[in-house]
Amino acid sequence: MRNVAYSLIILFVMATLSGCLGNDEGENIVSENSEEYFGAYSVVAPVDTGINVYHDHFIMEKNYPNWLLNGLGVTKICDISTNGTWEERYQSDKESCWDTIISTDIVWFRGSKIIGTSPDDDTDIPILDDPQDGHGTAVTGAVLNANPDAVIFFVEGFSDAAVLAAANQPLVDIITTSFGPIGSIPVPGIEDATRVAVVENGKIHTGAADNSPSPAVQDSTAGPPWSIGISGYAEEGDDQKETMSGSYPDIAADWTQVLPNHNDIGGYHETSGTSFATPKTAGLLSKVIMNLREEFNDYSSGADSQLRNKYIVNGTDLKITNDNVRDALNLSAWYPSFSTWDPLSGTTPISPVAPCTQVGWGVINESNVNPIIEHLNGSNIMVNRPSDVVLCMEANQAIRESYWN
Repeated sequence: MRNVAYSLIILFVMATLSGCLGNDEGENIVSENSEEYFGAYSVVAPVDTGINVYHDHFIMEKNYPNWLLNGLGVTKICDISTNGTWEERYQSDKESCWDTIISTDIVWFRGSKIIGTSPDDDTDIPILDDPQDGHGTAVTGAVLNANPDAVIFFVEGFSDAAVLAAANQPLVDIITTSFGPIGSIPVPGIEDATRVAVVENGKIHTGAADNSPSPAVQDSTAGPPWSIGISGYAEEGDDQKETMSGSYPDIAADWTQVLPNHNDIGGYHETSGTSFATPKTAGLLSKVIMNLREEFNDYSSGADSQLRNKYIVNGTDLKITNDNVRDALNLSAWYPSFSTWDPLSGTTPISPVAPCTQVGWGVINESNVNPIIEHLNGSNIMVNRPSDVVLCMEANQAIRESYWN
């Protein structure tokens, strides 16, 4: 996994479902006046260590509608405890919930935003973030920091099987992964599974570049041409490239964030790494998708080839693919000014020459969301990027296509 504190890099190398209710256009058939009406939504699937379903960050007062639970293949509902410490709540639910979950279960934890599964079946506590870890809780927290309204389909695991659990779920829009080989060494990883998700099933995949200056091109998580590879920049600092963050990616996003703890109810901690820049990007893109769906009356999700013809937005007057979203993301990205660099910050200044080799197309944060929406809905088309940037990133894509194909 890719979780970097300021003084220490912690990396770990880790090694179908029912469809939605809809008409032929892939639109939800539940009317606005129905008790089951949920409005436009977007489903993000973090694939990681586990998640603290008890944390306040993930609490939801309303319930998911039955058609959404059915569409996501939910087999079990756990009514999680709401009183006491984390340990007291876990012990209270242990017999009725945690000890009963098996690898084929997809569980909604009622009272939370979390629908989860552990297909690998090699964990001490299915779905729940184990006491010695916490990575998946922070990753999912970053998704919801960017889009608090995202529906979370959480998958515990670090394998092709874990990624495929999300890739083959018709309602999932975006899969985000923050694990991979140390130093981006060129070894096989999850690229076969992410290819299924993006190329075959029309979803979006955001993959973390390594927490080192290594090029992202050959990284099995961030490098495949169908994936959006994410490195980091110092949004809370001098707006420059984080030195210990993959080079020549697609995009750079917020490196340091304040994220929920994995073993208490309301605590937060500051942490850094591409592990968190990546899910934040996924959350921002899901926010874009959700807004476009709301605007164009698209009340389903995913890009199912049968129900939605691989359109990730399948609205009344707007059809958008994952490629369209990715192109708009690239157009919206921007390069911070060299003038903000603080030589004492530990960052690498954004070069005025070929900054693409450092941060790809550039930076994404909340400021990119409206320009992407307005570009995709046609209300304010973004201008093309300068030719040198386009050539640099076309070369990047060509290298990746040659390497991975």
